[in-house]
Amino acid sequence: MKEGPDIARIANLIGDPARSNMLTALMSGKALTATELASEAGITQQTASSHLRKLLDGNLVTIRQQGRHRYFALADERVARSLEVLMELAQTTGHLRTRTGPADVRLREARVCYNHLAGQMATRLFDHMIGHNFLALAPSGLVLTEAGTAFVGAFGIDIADLSARRGHLCRECLDWSERRSHLAGSLGRAILARILDQGWARREANSRAVVFSPRGRAQFERLIGGEGAT
Repeated sequence: MKEGPDIARIANLIGDPARSNMLTALMSGKALTATELASEAGITQQTASSHLRKLLDGNLVTIRQQGRHRYFALADERVARSLEVLMELAQTTGHLRTRTGPADVRLREARVCYNHLAGQMATRLFDHMIGHNFLALAPSGLVLTEAGTAFVGAFGIDIADLSARRGHLCRECLDWSERRSHLAGSLGRAILARILDQGWARREANSRAVVFSPRGRAQFERLIGGEGAT
């Protein structure tokens, strides 16, 4: 194909092991320094700087300047969605990393996907919202229903404020470990923020894992009418 989107260039940028490790690290939604990304990729800082220049030129990452320090982040949510789909493809086609351990269990249960919740907890919440008609599929995509507005409002989320912002309110995101959908968009981001603000869960240091406390787990189950509900 001589015309149209150059997917080969994007594939080449993502396909390098060092660059893919750095991009995966940025899926936490946090902005990281070149030194931190070099550590994630297992390479020298000089080599990391070379890779980051290529990612910047390819518009896959962006720089955030704070004083004398420079932090790198994914360019936008489109990049995060594409990486999540590639993770799901790698999972389903058997291309898995050999490193295993307790961290994998935590990541499968609940983790950050760029700026929203992913994993088993997230897909259960999505299924609950679909099953109770809080979310519905329309020709334009995923929409929040009137009942859904009441549901998230009771959870402490101001839909009027979210709707006034740019970007999608609701979006399906394919979960790489569950192979089912979870909720992205500004509503997905607000739900994760609310869970963290209420102390139901915390971000695991140096990881994408989201760890629920016993109280938070019980509250989450009550929210979705699960086994822990009373």
